[in-house]
Amino acid sequence: MTHSSDDLPPGPPIARLIAVMARLRNPDGGCPWDLEQTFETIAPFTIEEAYEVAEAVTTGDRAALKDELGDLLLQVAYHARMAEEEGSFGFDDVATAIAEKMIRRHPHVFGDETVADAEAQTGAWEQQKADERARKAKAEGRTASVLDGVSTALPALMRAVKLQRRAVRVGFDWPDTSDVVAKIHEELGELQTEVDGERDANRLEDEIGDVLFTVVNLARHLGVDPETALRRCNAKFERRFRGVEDGVRADGQAIDAVPLSVMEAHWQRVKAAERFKKTSEPTD
Repeated sequence: MTHSSDDLPPGPPIARLIAVMARLRNPDGGCPWDLEQTFETIAPFTIEEAYEVAEAVTTGDRAALKDELGDLLLQVAYHARMAEEEGSFGFDDVATAIAEKMIRRHPHVFGDETVADAEAQTGAWEQQKADERARKAKAEGRTASVLDGVSTALPALMRAVKLQRRAVRVGFDWPDTSDVVAKIHEELGELQTEVDGERDANRLEDEIGDVLFTVVNLARHLGVDPETALRRCNAKFERRFRGVEDGVRADGQAIDAVPLSVMEAHWQRVKAAERFKKTSEPTD
C-alpha cells in the first residue's frame, strides 16, 4: 500500500513527528530499513546525534543546532515507537516521566521550598538523585553504592570524571593538586617499566589506563573538562597536520613520499604561524 504525507494527521509538530515515525515502522508500506532496526542497532545513532548537537553548540552554528536537535529528537521518537510496539511505553510516557522528574527535583520552583543560590540547588539536586538511587537499590534487593547510576555506555573520559566526582563526595580524593601530579609521574614510571620489559599487552593496557585515569583526575582538580580538552587538542592536531599537508603539497611533493624531518619542519612552521597570529591579534 502506498501513502503520502497528506495522509498524516494534522496537529502539533510533535504529533506529526510521532505519526511519521509510526508510518516508517508500519509493516504495511513502511521503510524496510526502519523496520529492521532494534534498540541495539539504533543506540549508536542516538549517541552520534548527541555529539553532533554538542558540535553545533561548540561552533555556534544555530541553523546546524536546530537540525541536529531535530535529529536527536527523532532518536527519542524512534526508541519510544519501538517500545510502544512491544507494549512497554510510548512517547507520551517518556514526556510525562521527564516532566514529573523535573517537577520533583525542583521543589523550589514547583513547591514551597527555597534555595539560596545555584550551588545550593546543585547540592539539593544531587541529594535527590542519591535518594532515588538508594530507593532503586532497595527495590532491587541490593546495597546502594555511591557509584550507582554512572552509565557504562558513557565515553571513557566522561565516565572517569563522573566516577571520581562520586568518590569525592565521600572524601575519597587527593588533598592537593601536587599529589595528583606526583601520582602521574608514578604511573608514567610504571608504564615505562612495562615498556622496557616484556610489553605484555594486558599490563600495557592497564598501565596506560592508569595514566589516563590519573590525568583525568588532574583535569578535574584544575577545573578542566578532559573531554573538551581532548576535543580541542584533536581539532588543533587536525588543523596543524592539514597545514603540513598544504606545505608539502606547495613544495610539489606528496605527504607519503617525504621523510619525517620534512613533515616536522612544516609542523614547526605551522605552529610558529599560529603563535604569530595569536600575538598579533588586537586585544581590545
